[in-house]
Amino acid sequence: MQVTRRQFFKFCAGGLGGSSVAMLGFSAGEALAEVRSFKLTRTTEVRNTCPYCSVGCGLIMSSLGDRAKNAKSTIIHIEGDADHPVNRGTLCPKGAGLLDFIYSPNRLKYPEYRAPGSNEWTRISWDDAFSRIARLMKNDRDKNFVAKTADGLTVNRWLTTGFLAASAASNETGYLTNKMLRSLGMIALDNQARV
Repeated sequence: MQVTRRQFFKFCAGGLGGSSVAMLGFSAGEALAEVRSFKLTRTTEVRNTCPYCSVGCGLIMSSLGDRAKNAKSTIIHIEGDADHPVNRGTLCPKGAGLLDFIYSPNRLKYPEYRAPGSNEWTRISWDDAFSRIARLMKNDRDKNFVAKTADGLTVNRWLTTGFLAASAASNETGYLTNKMLRSLGMIALDNQARV
């Protein structure tokens, strides 16, 4: 049998590597026969909507944790929802990178308030934020609500405040949002889909 120099070195390296591993008590057959468990086996799946644009793609978010009291679960995987009618399992690059968005150190997780003339943001509770928004809306509506025109025509409108709705919401949510805001007299309504 004719063996070239290159083939000789390949045989020697293969034999030396195999004998060294075998001498250490490591059998390649056992390593190859081991079955790894799927990384999403013990996770909990939750369906959600992508927050980025107005398309409203469906997501499946997989979190790991036993969901016991005082135990925080962590999201370890995000993928497109194949059953969602909008994206049918596909995601754009921004949607595919949502895991980085969730764990970004710059992500804002709590409401903050900046007083007029100040350059400092102060963290406030969610109750304080909702109470402040409700109080400011009520004060503005009481001050600027127009019940009748100069001709005596009943109009019941509130022209100084507007609302931008989320296009990723369902039709039912959009309908209820529209009804609630129109009942307050608000006319300036728009939707994120037009942005």
